[in-house]
Amino acid sequence: MTAETVDRRNKTKVADVLVVDDEDDIRELIELSLLRMGLATDAAASVAEARAKLAAGHYRMCLTDMRLGDGEGLEVVEYITEHCIDTPVAVITAHGSMDNAVAALKAGAFDYLSKPVSLEQLRALVKSALEVHKPQVKPEKAAANLTGESAAMAQVRSLIERLSRSQAPVYISGESGSGKERAARLIHSLGPRAEKPFVGVNCGAIPENLMESEFFGYRKGAFTGAESDRDGFFQAANGGTLFLDEVADLPLTMQVKLLRAIQEKRVRRIGDTQEIAVDVRIVSATHQNLKERVEQGRFRQDLFYRLNVIELKMPALRDRRDDIPVLANSILERLSAEAGMRPPHLTKRAHEALLAYSFPGNVRELENILERALALVLGDEIDIEDLHLDPGESEGLGSAPIDIGAAVGSTALQDYLDNVERQAIVEALGKTSGNRTAAARVLGVTFRSLRYRMERLGMKGEKNDKSDSGDEV
Repeated sequence: MTAETVDRRNKTKVADVLVVDDEDDIRELIELSLLRMGLATDAAASVAEARAKLAAGHYRMCLTDMRLGDGEGLEVVEYITEHCIDTPVAVITAHGSMDNAVAALKAGAFDYLSKPVSLEQLRALVKSALEVHKPQVKPEKAAANLTGESAAMAQVRSLIERLSRSQAPVYISGESGSGKERAARLIHSLGPRAEKPFVGVNCGAIPENLMESEFFGYRKGAFTGAESDRDGFFQAANGGTLFLDEVADLPLTMQVKLLRAIQEKRVRRIGDTQEIAVDVRIVSATHQNLKERVEQGRFRQDLFYRLNVIELKMPALRDRRDDIPVLANSILERLSAEAGMRPPHLTKRAHEALLAYSFPGNVRELENILERALALVLGDEIDIEDLHLDPGESEGLGSAPIDIGAAVGSTALQDYLDNVERQAIVEALGKTSGNRTAAARVLGVTFRSLRYRMERLGMKGEKNDKSDSGDEV
């Protein structure tokens, strides 16, 4: 048995784990299992008793049943979240009561177990929870994965710090190229699973007839071509994180199987008669709107709620333009180092052009633009001509250069650019009697680009003639 811990706030000595359950036999079984792990335990049979013990001392972890004689385990979770933030709490739910599990995770629970409690899963959960608050050396590379000092990125990094301390499923939303996988890797690398595998899966790249075998594995002889046993993604990620990229592309049949695996924390290989327990944290992402796909009947609502316990929104690059210069320089330095050359610098005109560009492809597009410029540049500087930006995606309409100094002196740069763009669109619509297709031609952009800009700027114009509904949409 390990030595009892002492709270930093000078509370009384307490055991490692507080077990809260009003059923004596279950509580004793859990306590015995924890004792065999070398952990000192304390017990409470009610919400009131649990609160009193938590108020009197510090525990390294709390494990509570969801149904107690004088209330719900959710009350214990909420108390710990408010008063004992350094204590990870896990809940035990009745079989099939996933709504309770999701509610607890949203309230701040670290993880959950379903009855009947698997001792193997219990041990894995406790080990993971006790790792959460150990002093960890955070990898230097992790911080560099999400470059930028804008308010939007500061908020993202702050949330990632909190998410790394939990095992709750995370859903990362955002446009293509906005850094969703990098955020997922950062969540993994900052958490207690950092030394375990991170397995990334592009759900849209797997043929439907291979999905089950890829996710769950198969036994030798299960089907033609199965010449040996093979593990799936869940087994490969055991103990670590399974990242489901473009999860919206999963077919409905696979969504059912995935939901069961996530809820039960067990999988069965094709051709096997036995299920095996798996301990993985699920992080998912897509650039599509999952809520709309649920409404369209193309994505299961129960799986959506199971994946979307906590949402992390990745901002588009156009919404954090302050980060473009530092991002550009960082990317150039990395690409130049990989190529074994001295990094060229961006001219003032090139910087201004990048700041005025809308970046529909976000950070990934910025990287592609700079990689192309680096490959083609002849000197030691990259000018606007070397960027080869799409004029249809330029925020600075017209050929006159943007006076950055005047913009910053009078108002925020983004507001200045938005005002210039809005005025140009209004003038073009005035010349074409509100015909947006004709206005797009006047501005030298595509109809799609004009429509996107008007939506972003909150300009809801009417379609005034038939040519506005042409095939340019």
